[in-house]
Amino acid sequence: MSKVTMKLDDLSCPSCMAKIEGAMTATKGVSSAKVLFNASKVKVEFDEKLVAADELVRKVEKLGYFVQNSKVNNN
Repeated sequence: MSKVTMKLDDLSCPSCMAKIEGAMTATKGVSSAKVLFNASKVKVEFDEKLVAADELVRKVEKLGYFVQNSKVNNN
């Protein structure tokens, strides 16, 4: 499993958390997703054989959130 951490522009409402987490966990290959509201970060654990980190970043941006940067850790 790999992990990607995305730094977003400041999140404006707690409902953003559920929106992002729901979209990530509904993605094939994603085992967990956690939004850190105060830090404006998204942490996603995923299977790189089923989904690429770049695809996860695009999904977050498609929801309307700008991803400032992302970092992937392969285990």
